[in-house]
Amino acid sequence: MSANALRQRDIAPQTSDVLVQFSGVKKTYDGANLIVKSLDLEIHRGEFLTLLGPSGSGKTTCLMMLAGFEFPTGGEIRLDGQLLNRVPPHKRNIGMVFQNYALFPHMTIAQNVAYPLSVRKMKRAEREAKVKQALDMVQMGKFGDRYPTQLSGGQQQRVALARTLVFDPQLVLMDEPLGALDKQLREHMQLELKALHKRLGVTFVYVTHDQSEALTMSDRVAVFDQGVIQQLAPVTELYEYPENQFVANFIGDNNRFKGGVESVTGERCTLRLPDGAQLAGLNVHRAHAGQTVTACVRPERIRLHAGAAPESTGSNHIRARIAGLIYFGDHVRVRCTVAGQEDCFVKLSLSDPALAGLAEGGEATLEIAPQYLRCFL
Repeated sequence: MSANALRQRDIAPQTSDVLVQFSGVKKTYDGANLIVKSLDLEIHRGEFLTLLGPSGSGKTTCLMMLAGFEFPTGGEIRLDGQLLNRVPPHKRNIGMVFQNYALFPHMTIAQNVAYPLSVRKMKRAEREAKVKQALDMVQMGKFGDRYPTQLSGGQQQRVALARTLVFDPQLVLMDEPLGALDKQLREHMQLELKALHKRLGVTFVYVTHDQSEALTMSDRVAVFDQGVIQQLAPVTELYEYPENQFVANFIGDNNRFKGGVESVTGERCTLRLPDGAQLAGLNVHRAHAGQTVTACVRPERIRLHAGAAPESTGSNHIRARIAGLIYFGDHVRVRCTVAGQEDCFVKLSLSDPALAGLAEGGEATLEIAPQYLRCFL
């Protein structure tokens, strides 16, 4: 292939809503241990995508490769059709927000925000106008003359975001930017970031290990583990329909019941638990008769009855004993013991009539509708 043909391939125009494309991307630091394993990922224009996973799962490495601070060992990364593999960070038109803010302490807030424009040789009048606009955007317009040490953590985070947005990047990358903030401020900033994203329409790629943060802000979430995306989906699908046990356990709270598959009919199976209880109507999810599987259910999807199960209800009842009741302000968390299983938890609203009949040490029945159970090998 000629040099000109190669160049044309590397800058092929994007014809869909895909802004970023990872194709077979690999990353290793020692030639043997793959940190990222043949990653295929498409990021859509204007979406808020979160890369979520535990430490060492590969999510931050993917972000660093996209930013240009790391280069892939194999595969291709494209931004708007342009091959990025060896393009230096300052030539990618990508904004980056770090956890430690990375503000220059000797510069004023206005000078910090203006820095990317100064590097681009923008004229002073235009630069000042854009700095004012960026600071106003993050509600920091009155703080331009101050220095970073005179601001709170939340204010510094806003300044770091303004500096990232001031040069109109195609893409904004965020590496756990709220990790240093206290819980209340972090939750407030989550809502601010989501509102800002909606207003600007810029593509955000956000890295975090905080599940609630990912669910609060994202359009889609890519759940990483051991260098592989375990599931990529909108937040409601990710929470309600996890594709494997790792995702079910990592996203939100989850209860697990182990048992043997008694029968499979079409796409549904029946599970027998060690105490003899039967769970019917579960999704098969590649399970076969005779196999030992785990049925997963969210705590808020379990109905709890004091004492024996009501005769008017059908199957899918599990005998349990109340091991504890924990008050959380907006709900009560009930810990239950089930024979042959690990402890499980049920979330009850304060208005749930079942609360009146519950007492620690008392008997109870767990009722689980089959549509809320996910069956995994």
